[in-house]
Amino acid sequence: MVILYQFSIFLYTQLLRIASLFNPKAKQWIEGRKNTFAYLDENLSSSDELIWFHCASLGEFEQGKPLMERLKKEQPHYKILVTFFSPSGYELRKNTDFADYVCYLPVDTKTNAIQFIHKIQPKKVFFIKYEFWNFYLQELKQQQIPTYLIAGVFRPSQLFFKPYGCFHRKMLSCFTHFFLQNAISEKLLHQINIENTTVSGDTRIDNVFENSLNPKKIPLIEKFTTNKKTIVLGSSWQNEEEIISNYISSTNKEFNYIIAPHDISKAHIKKIESLLKNNYVLYSNATLENVQKFNILIIDNIGILASIYQYTDIAFVGGGFSGSLHNILEPASFGNAILFGPKHKKFHEAAELISVKGAFSIDSLDDFIAIVNHLSIENQLEQTCNASKKYIEDGIGSTDKIWKILF
Repeated sequence: MVILYQFSIFLYTQLLRIASLFNPKAKQWIEGRKNTFAYLDENLSSSDELIWFHCASLGEFEQGKPLMERLKKEQPHYKILVTFFSPSGYELRKNTDFADYVCYLPVDTKTNAIQFIHKIQPKKVFFIKYEFWNFYLQELKQQQIPTYLIAGVFRPSQLFFKPYGCFHRKMLSCFTHFFLQNAISEKLLHQINIENTTVSGDTRIDNVFENSLNPKKIPLIEKFTTNKKTIVLGSSWQNEEEIISNYISSTNKEFNYIIAPHDISKAHIKKIESLLKNNYVLYSNATLENVQKFNILIIDNIGILASIYQYTDIAFVGGGFSGSLHNILEPASFGNAILFGPKHKKFHEAAELISVKGAFSIDSLDDFIAIVNHLSIENQLEQTCNASKKYIEDGIGSTDKIWKILF
């Protein structure tokens, strides 16, 4: 099985090398890893007491961030190293204030794992949510370095729980402790005789709650949303964009609309414009003087969506038609009623928000119309918004639970 694992890693890397010839993200993945060891040699100090956080991408970084912040504040003698698997995380957070060192994680080979861990000599290691790399985990176990999974989520469909999943179960045996998001995950681990677990919740809730207390103000968005209920399409893909454009063209309800697509390339923005008949303006062309002349605002930049939610009422979050649902905790922290597509089984927070009546899953335009009509009933929108916000408030404290056990 080890040989098959090694071959799959080799094959994946070679495919990315080929893809890097024409795909910018694949090129970043390949090029970024060429300099990892040189970066560590140039920057690390032998006197560093290092704690290593590994994140797959941006979302996992946000889950690890509350614990990094706590470390910076209460244990400042530690240096923090953050590694990323994906360029999406590295490129956006390589200059973060919460880490002393940031780099790509070298490909999981035995040689790389030994060399990497020998160089950084971490005191503790945190893998966020998932990312199970065999050779790194085995080397950490061999060197008896405490290794933790933070905000872990497990599902019955994963290989760990299959009769033929022995190789993957051995990876789990390398962890010192599992901090899990829900009781279902703990039950699954107990079924395979892994008992070193704590249900601590989702650290992202701590993060979004903290952010909601002092959000970045955006005067242009505030002006646009004044005196009118606003539906925001957050991190949208084609399915959501087609639904919202068809809804806008067919309804006489008085809403403002903000469309913040996942892809802000000029070509994609043009596609969105082609779906809309009129009365829209790009954020880059909007001013405080003209923005209220329109009822559709298209966000053609990145980095402000999380702050936009403070001004909106209904958030239709993208990715739910492909199985890659984007962050629904951010709009919940500001008390939005939340909608998303049907493929959300991997996201337990989606099911939980539905169960507390703070969110709705939809399959089609007809569903969207029905839910918005439902929210237009007197007091219904207010009740739904209150439910989503209460879900966040009830979920805070995960970082405290982890901290009390580890430090």
